[in-house]
Amino acid sequence: MRPFSVFLMACLLAACAIQPDTSSHPTLFLVGDSTMADQPEHKYPEHGWGQMLPEFLTPGIRLQNHAMNGRSTKSFRDEGRWQTVVDQLKAGDIVVIGFGHNDQKSQDPTRYAEPWTDYRANLMRYIDEVRGKGAEVILVTSIRRRHFDDQGALQKTLGDYPMVARQVAKDMSVPLVDLNQLTAHWLSEAGPAASKQLYMHTVPGQYANLPPEGKQDNTHLQVEGARQVAGLFVADVKRQQLRLARWLK
Repeated sequence: MRPFSVFLMACLLAACAIQPDTSSHPTLFLVGDSTMADQPEHKYPEHGWGQMLPEFLTPGIRLQNHAMNGRSTKSFRDEGRWQTVVDQLKAGDIVVIGFGHNDQKSQDPTRYAEPWTDYRANLMRYIDEVRGKGAEVILVTSIRRRHFDDQGALQKTLGDYPMVARQVAKDMSVPLVDLNQLTAHWLSEAGPAASKQLYMHTVPGQYANLPPEGKQDNTHLQVEGARQVAGLFVADVKRQQLRLARWLK
Protein backbone atom coordinates (compact mmCIF):
# COMPACT_ATOMS: atom_id res chain seq x y z
CA MET A 1 0.00 0.00 0.00
CA ARG A 2 1.35 3.44 -0.95
CA PRO A 3 2.24 5.84 1.95
CA PHE A 4 -0.65 8.18 1.13
CA SER A 5 -3.10 5.28 1.26
CA VAL A 6 -1.70 4.20 4.62
CA PHE A 7 -2.10 7.73 5.93
CA LEU A 8 -5.65 7.98 4.57
CA MET A 9 -6.60 4.66 6.12
CA ALA A 10 -5.18 5.73 9.47
CA CYS A 11 -7.23 8.96 9.33
CA LEU A 12 -10.40 7.05 8.54
CA LEU A 13 -9.83 4.62 11.38
CA ALA A 14 -9.17 7.49 13.77
CA ALA A 15 -12.34 9.26 12.66
CA CYS A 16 -14.35 6.11 13.23
CA ALA A 17 -12.79 5.69 16.66
CA ILE A 18 -13.97 9.08 17.89
CA GLN A 19 -17.54 8.83 16.63
CA PRO A 20 -19.94 8.60 19.57
CA ASP A 21 -21.61 5.25 20.08
CA THR A 22 -25.22 6.34 20.37
CA SER A 23 -26.28 2.87 21.47
CA SER A 24 -24.29 3.29 24.67
CA HIS A 25 -25.59 6.75 25.57
CA PRO A 26 -26.97 6.67 29.10
CA THR A 27 -30.40 7.81 30.18
CA LEU A 28 -30.82 10.24 33.04
CA PHE A 29 -33.98 9.44 35.01
CA LEU A 30 -35.49 11.99 37.38
CA VAL A 31 -37.62 10.62 40.21
CA GLY A 32 -39.29 12.94 42.69
CA ASP A 33 -42.16 15.32 43.37
CA SER A 34 -43.64 18.51 41.90
CA THR A 35 -40.59 20.63 42.66
CA MET A 36 -38.68 18.49 40.12
CA ALA A 37 -41.51 17.57 37.74
CA ASP A 38 -42.44 18.79 34.26
CA GLN A 39 -45.43 21.05 34.85
CA PRO A 40 -48.28 21.26 32.33
CA GLU A 41 -48.83 24.40 30.29
CA HIS A 42 -52.02 25.32 32.11
CA LYS A 43 -49.99 25.85 35.31
CA TYR A 44 -47.55 28.29 33.68
CA PRO A 45 -45.31 29.88 34.93
CA GLU A 46 -44.89 27.02 37.42
CA HIS A 47 -41.95 24.77 36.52
CA GLY A 48 -40.05 22.01 38.28
CA TRP A 49 -36.28 22.35 38.28
CA GLY A 50 -35.97 19.08 36.36
CA GLN A 51 -38.05 20.68 33.60
CA MET A 52 -35.22 23.16 33.02
CA LEU A 53 -32.43 20.58 33.09
CA PRO A 54 -32.43 19.99 29.30
CA GLU A 55 -30.93 23.48 28.91
CA PHE A 56 -27.80 22.19 30.67
CA LEU A 57 -27.41 18.79 28.95
CA THR A 58 -25.36 17.84 25.91
CA PRO A 59 -26.79 15.57 23.17
CA GLY A 60 -24.86 12.60 24.57
CA ILE A 61 -27.43 11.75 27.25
CA ARG A 62 -31.16 11.12 27.18
CA LEU A 63 -33.49 12.55 29.81
CA GLN A 64 -36.69 11.05 31.23
CA ASN A 65 -38.39 13.11 33.90
CA HIS A 66 -40.68 10.80 35.88
CA ALA A 67 -41.11 13.18 38.82
CA MET A 68 -44.78 13.75 39.56
CA ASN A 69 -46.80 16.24 41.56
CA GLY A 70 -47.83 15.18 45.04
CA ARG A 71 -45.79 12.00 45.22
CA SER A 72 -43.70 10.66 48.08
CA THR A 73 -41.23 7.79 48.35
CA LYS A 74 -44.23 5.65 49.31
CA SER A 75 -46.87 6.69 46.76
CA PHE A 76 -44.41 6.83 43.84
CA ARG A 77 -43.77 3.12 44.33
CA ASP A 78 -47.30 2.14 45.30
CA GLU A 79 -48.70 3.65 42.09
CA GLY A 80 -46.29 1.65 39.92
CA ARG A 81 -44.34 4.71 38.80
CA TRP A 82 -41.08 3.36 40.18
CA GLN A 83 -41.52 0.04 38.39
CA THR A 84 -41.84 1.94 35.10
CA VAL A 85 -38.39 3.36 35.73
CA VAL A 86 -36.83 0.10 36.91
CA ASP A 87 -38.12 -1.79 33.88
CA GLN A 88 -36.18 0.58 31.60
CA LEU A 89 -32.95 0.82 33.57
CA LYS A 90 -29.76 -0.46 32.01
CA ALA A 91 -26.15 -0.48 33.14
CA GLY A 92 -24.63 2.99 33.00
CA ASP A 93 -27.88 4.90 33.42
CA ILE A 94 -28.16 7.56 36.13
CA VAL A 95 -31.14 8.06 38.45
CA VAL A 96 -31.64 11.28 40.42
CA ILE A 97 -33.95 10.70 43.39
CA GLY A 98 -35.42 13.48 45.51
CA PHE A 99 -38.45 13.33 47.79
CA GLY A 100 -39.53 14.74 51.15
CA HIS A 101 -42.17 17.42 50.66
CA ASN A 102 -45.01 14.91 50.52
CA ASP A 103 -43.49 12.23 52.73
CA GLN A 104 -44.05 14.56 55.68
CA LYS A 105 -47.84 14.74 55.15
CA SER A 106 -48.81 12.68 58.17
CA GLN A 107 -52.53 13.30 57.60
CA ASP A 108 -52.37 11.27 54.38
CA PRO A 109 -51.57 7.57 54.89
CA THR A 110 -51.13 7.02 51.15
CA ARG A 111 -48.11 9.34 51.16
CA TYR A 112 -46.75 9.64 54.68
CA ALA A 113 -43.38 8.06 55.42
CA GLU A 114 -41.90 8.66 58.87
CA PRO A 115 -38.41 10.09 58.28
CA TRP A 116 -36.14 7.80 60.28
CA THR A 117 -37.97 4.56 59.51
CA ASP A 118 -40.13 4.37 56.37
CA TYR A 119 -38.58 7.26 54.45
CA ARG A 120 -35.08 6.01 55.17
CA ALA A 121 -36.01 2.43 54.22
CA ASN A 122 -37.72 3.59 51.03
CA LEU A 123 -34.66 5.53 49.87
CA MET A 124 -32.37 2.60 50.62
CA ARG A 125 -34.61 0.22 48.69
CA TYR A 126 -34.61 2.56 45.68
CA ILE A 127 -30.82 2.70 45.78
CA ASP A 128 -30.46 -1.07 46.03
CA GLU A 129 -32.75 -1.62 43.05
CA VAL A 130 -30.94 0.91 40.88
CA ARG A 131 -27.60 -0.66 41.70
CA GLY A 132 -29.05 -4.06 40.97
CA LYS A 133 -29.50 -2.91 37.37
CA GLY A 134 -25.92 -1.63 37.16
CA ALA A 135 -27.09 1.98 37.16
CA GLU A 136 -26.02 4.88 39.37
CA VAL A 137 -27.92 6.99 41.91
CA ILE A 138 -27.61 10.64 42.84
CA LEU A 139 -29.68 11.63 45.86
CA VAL A 140 -30.95 15.19 46.21
CA THR A 141 -32.44 16.77 49.31
CA SER A 142 -35.69 18.71 49.00
CA ILE A 143 -35.51 22.35 47.97
CA ARG A 144 -36.35 24.86 50.69
CA ARG A 145 -39.78 26.37 50.97
CA ARG A 146 -39.87 30.14 50.86
CA HIS A 147 -40.71 30.84 54.52
CA PHE A 148 -39.16 33.87 56.20
CA ASP A 149 -39.87 35.07 59.73
CA ASP A 150 -40.66 38.68 60.61
CA GLN A 151 -36.95 39.46 60.81
CA GLY A 152 -36.33 38.10 57.31
CA ALA A 153 -34.63 34.88 58.43
CA LEU A 154 -35.36 31.78 56.37
CA GLN A 155 -37.20 29.07 58.30
CA LYS A 156 -36.88 25.28 58.14
CA THR A 157 -40.12 23.49 57.23
CA LEU A 158 -39.01 20.02 56.16
CA GLY A 159 -38.21 18.48 59.53
CA ASP A 160 -35.70 15.64 59.52
CA TYR A 161 -36.18 14.61 55.89
CA PRO A 162 -33.11 16.41 54.50
CA MET A 163 -31.00 15.04 57.36
CA VAL A 164 -32.17 11.48 56.69
CA ALA A 165 -31.33 11.77 52.98
CA ARG A 166 -27.84 13.00 53.89
CA GLN A 167 -27.38 10.07 56.26
CA VAL A 168 -28.58 7.53 53.70
CA ALA A 169 -26.17 8.95 51.13
CA LYS A 170 -23.31 8.66 53.61
CA ASP A 171 -24.22 5.16 54.78
CA MET A 172 -24.65 3.81 51.24
CA SER A 173 -21.80 5.77 49.63
CA VAL A 174 -24.15 7.53 47.21
CA PRO A 175 -23.42 10.99 45.78
CA LEU A 176 -25.61 13.69 47.30
CA VAL A 177 -26.52 17.08 45.88
CA ASP A 178 -27.77 18.95 48.92
CA LEU A 179 -30.35 21.18 47.29
CA ASN A 180 -31.88 21.89 50.68
CA GLN A 181 -28.69 23.57 51.80
CA LEU A 182 -27.95 25.15 48.42
CA THR A 183 -31.41 26.67 48.09
CA ALA A 184 -31.23 27.91 51.68
CA HIS A 185 -28.22 30.06 50.76
CA TRP A 186 -29.85 31.03 47.47
CA LEU A 187 -33.10 32.12 49.12
CA SER A 188 -31.36 33.94 51.95
CA GLU A 189 -29.30 35.92 49.44
CA ALA A 190 -32.42 36.84 47.46
CA GLY A 191 -34.35 37.82 50.59
CA PRO A 192 -38.11 37.92 51.23
CA ALA A 193 -38.96 40.42 48.49
CA ALA A 194 -36.83 39.35 45.52
CA SER A 195 -37.47 35.64 46.13
CA LYS A 196 -41.14 36.16 45.25
CA GLN A 197 -40.00 36.34 41.62
CA LEU A 198 -38.48 32.86 41.96
CA TYR A 199 -41.42 31.09 43.60
CA MET A 200 -45.05 31.07 42.47
CA HIS A 201 -46.05 34.52 43.64
CA THR A 202 -48.18 36.25 41.03
CA VAL A 203 -50.33 39.36 41.16
CA PRO A 204 -54.05 39.47 40.32
CA GLY A 205 -54.69 39.16 36.60
CA GLN A 206 -51.03 38.56 35.72
CA TYR A 207 -51.72 35.19 34.03
CA ALA A 208 -55.05 34.35 32.42
CA ASN A 209 -54.60 30.64 33.16
CA LEU A 210 -54.26 31.23 36.92
CA PRO A 211 -56.95 32.31 39.40
CA PRO A 212 -57.90 35.98 38.90
CA GLU A 213 -56.69 36.83 42.40
CA GLY A 214 -53.21 35.53 41.56
CA LYS A 215 -51.26 32.91 43.44
CA GLN A 216 -49.18 32.90 46.60
CA ASP A 217 -47.20 29.65 46.69
CA ASN A 218 -44.00 29.25 48.72
CA THR A 219 -43.18 25.70 47.58
CA HIS A 220 -43.25 25.73 43.79
CA LEU A 221 -41.00 27.59 41.40
CA GLN A 222 -41.53 29.99 38.53
CA VAL A 223 -39.54 29.51 35.33
CA GLU A 224 -36.52 31.55 36.40
CA GLY A 225 -36.48 30.00 39.86
CA ALA A 226 -36.57 26.52 38.35
CA ARG A 227 -33.76 27.45 35.96
CA GLN A 228 -31.60 28.73 38.81
CA VAL A 229 -32.21 25.63 40.95
CA ALA A 230 -31.30 23.42 37.99
CA GLY A 231 -28.13 25.51 37.74
CA LEU A 232 -27.37 24.85 41.41
CA PHE A 233 -27.74 21.12 40.79
CA VAL A 234 -25.50 21.24 37.72
CA ALA A 235 -22.83 23.31 39.47
CA ASP A 236 -22.65 20.88 42.39
CA VAL A 237 -22.46 17.84 40.11
CA LYS A 238 -19.49 19.51 38.42
CA ARG A 239 -17.92 20.48 41.74
CA GLN A 240 -18.07 16.87 42.91
CA GLN A 241 -16.81 15.66 39.52
CA LEU A 242 -19.61 13.12 39.27
CA ARG A 243 -19.89 11.01 36.14
CA LEU A 244 -22.97 12.97 35.05
CA ALA A 245 -20.72 16.03 34.60
CA ARG A 246 -19.52 14.51 31.30
CA TRP A 247 -22.86 15.42 29.75
CA LEU A 248 -23.29 18.89 31.26
CA LYS A 249 -22.62 22.02 29.25
